[in-house]
Amino acid sequence: MNSQLFTLALVEILLSISTTVVIIFVSYKILKWLFFKNETLEGDNLAFTVFTGGIILSIGIILSEILPSVTNVIRLSLHQSETLDIILITKYSGLYLFIGFLMALLINGTVFFLFSILTKSTNEFKEIKKNNLAVAILVVTILISITLIVKDTIALLISSLVPYPQVTNYL
Repeated sequence: MNSQLFTLALVEILLSISTTVVIIFVSYKILKWLFFKNETLEGDNLAFTVFTGGIILSIGIILSEILPSVTNVIRLSLHQSETLDIILITKYSGLYLFIGFLMALLINGTVFFLFSILTKSTNEFKEIKKNNLAVAILVVTILISITLIVKDTIALLISSLVPYPQVTNYL
């Protein structure tokens, strides 16, 4: 058994789980604070639950594209020296997660803008507060569709920032 690889895998699992839990928790709190102060998941508003689930799924899809780059930085740090460079890992992880946060905001803003253009007479937040399940499903469908379309470009953007060692190009 390769003990270094095993330890690295455990670190990556713990990092992925803890990062995901923290980001989803913070995102849920921000969502509630900005738009739905009086709504709860235990309440009668199924539209809010569907909408919240869609936002969390979108964030999860974006995180699934970002976390491999974080683990690549950890692996590169180990290969370049015998110890983990915590400052380097924190710097790049923070940058990647910040870009992911900006991308989530951009995607959500784009969805709400697109929905507003498609349905000029409908305020999606008011409709979701009124438990309009049809609006919630439509907004979530647009959100997840755009997230799935954009996720590969987010991964490409993030991977372009990974500090790979310089290699000589003989071509």
